Amino acid sequence: MNTPKLLFYLILFAMAGCAESKEKEDEVIYSYVEEPHSYAKPNNAFVNHLNLEIAVDFKNEIITGKAIYDIVNNNSTQIILDSKNLDIESVMADGKETEFSLGANDKILGQPLTITIKNDTKKIEILYKTTKDSEALQWLRPTQTADKTKPFLFTQGQAILTRTWIPIQDSPQIRLTYEATVQVPKGLMAVMSAENPKEKTENGLYHFRMKQAIPAYLIALAVGDLNYKAISERTGVYAEKSMLNKAFDEFSDMEKMVSAAENLYGDYVWEQFDVIVLPPSFPFGGMENPRLTFATPTVIAGDKSLTSLIAHELAHSWSGNLVTNSTWNDFWINEGFTVYFEMRIMEALYGKERADMLALISRQDLDDELEYLKDTPNATKLKLNLKGKNPDDGMNSIAYDKGYLFLRTLEETVGRDQFDAFLQEYFKKHAFSTMTTEKFVTYLNTNLLEKNKITFNTDEWINQPGVPENQAVVTSDRFKNVEHILQEFIEDNKFDKELTKEWTPQEWVHFIRNFPTTMTVEQMKTLDDMLNLTNSSNSYIQMVWYEQAINHDYHGRNVDAKIEEFLTSVGRRWYVETIFKAFKRNDRLDDALKIYEKSRSNYHSVTANTIDHLLGYESDSDVLEPL
Repeated sequence: MNTPKLLFYLILFAMAGCAESKEKEDEVIYSYVEEPHSYAKPNNAFVNHLNLEIAVDFKNEIITGKAIYDIVNNNSTQIILDSKNLDIESVMADGKETEFSLGANDKILGQPLTITIKNDTKKIEILYKTTKDSEALQWLRPTQTADKTKPFLFTQGQAILTRTWIPIQDSPQIRLTYEATVQVPKGLMAVMSAENPKEKTENGLYHFRMKQAIPAYLIALAVGDLNYKAISERTGVYAEKSMLNKAFDEFSDMEKMVSAAENLYGDYVWEQFDVIVLPPSFPFGGMENPRLTFATPTVIAGDKSLTSLIAHELAHSWSGNLVTNSTWNDFWINEGFTVYFEMRIMEALYGKERADMLALISRQDLDDELEYLKDTPNATKLKLNLKGKNPDDGMNSIAYDKGYLFLRTLEETVGRDQFDAFLQEYFKKHAFSTMTTEKFVTYLNTNLLEKNKITFNTDEWINQPGVPENQAVVTSDRFKNVEHILQEFIEDNKFDKELTKEWTPQEWVHFIRNFPTTMTVEQMKTLDDMLNLTNSSNSYIQMVWYEQAINHDYHGRNVDAKIEEFLTSVGRRWYVETIFKAFKRNDRLDDALKIYEKSRSNYHSVTANTIDHLLGYESDSDVLEPL
């Protein structure tokens, strides 16, 4: 073949190759993993942007409006969203009314909302309203707020409750951007996990934008008589008027925390890190909604002693919000990393001793959880199988504290410098993506263990029950001193109050939690008379003291009334569950049920559902019946 012909055929071959390559580029293949807690089929079609236009109606306790979605359609004729306890009025596809259906209702998952589309549909629109059974929403009367003058509303989406106030593809692996227009009553402020206002508008109309893609569980809304106070250019607090200065003082180290976190694992990419202090019924210590962490008022102790919670929620800006667990079976990917990161922030700001005290409390929490789950050992694995179960079942100390211990053990095995470099690259490489446990293990092996010729029992840590023998051991001289003082009191009834003047709340918690079973009522009374523990103003100390009062059948100094007051005013699930567990463990179920009958209406559904199950409360009946 002569040279001109050869060149001609080579050019044709190259052009054909380019065309074939271009076709492959245009054929985007999506590889979402199987999701046991969502009806969505994102490999066929998924939402990548939401425009929400809603009105908040306090009188009828509903949200009404429409949700407009930009979708990515992989040549499908239907798209499936999750819906639970919503009233779906109509659906449009590309501006024309289309057919939709709601499938069979599942108590946990709700219903699949199947919408007919064309294979080139790019936008759908849903008119809907919430109902009295929308579990994400808690509507609060003025008397249930701090200022007691105006009503309040907040949402809680994690794990799968966003579908109860927005029809959505409610899977953590499906990320979307969003904007919202929210109408609320005049005199109230609306804030979201988005770009937020700093002052109330005259007409109660607010506009929001979240330009970074997030999973649906991080879409959040709060409405109340809120005020804002800046701590720095990128940090600040929202709260009701009576709480604003307290919150500002308590969280004044927030900018330092952000800087410390950036020094560890890279830039904070969400621009703003604000915290809103919610009413006490909020079910968690905090919720890491991007740009606006939701927080319980129980962390406001007056001395910044409980602000490790803020460090925890900040850490989620990397582990959870930036790199997200693909499914709730991989929940430890969010929380184990975050506890590890939290401890590193606390060490950087407040020193190794304080961080180690927090780590030891974490270890004690893990031991308690392992004991509680001893009859269900598979529940103590990091990688879970929650199919057919509520993902809340996996939101316990295993994901948080066993996950942390696994990572700390890795750090001590490979060395802190190498582990930090590994995590920095991990967050950078996987930013705005999701992570399965299996994918993480592959990444860990390739980029840390094999690279450094290190053998580590990763599979045992992740896929086996309990805690392996090769675990990091944390010690604290201050805790050893606490234990010595407690032992001296138990043996000789000697207690020098002066020795405790400089104790942190963590030391008090360690002291109280380690009361032996042989502790007498007289000894409990001696400590209470001396230290006034029943009337402590620190919520964490209150929780552990009330638990021990129940454990040791102590009824002095009006402690029973204080326990009831605590349970009827605080809705934080960890605190409430700890105390109700103590009642049940000590055969005082009748006492627990009497208090719960009074307190249940103050709890968010997340807390109420947990305590319903614990105490055997039949929530569909007016009668309390042990299961």
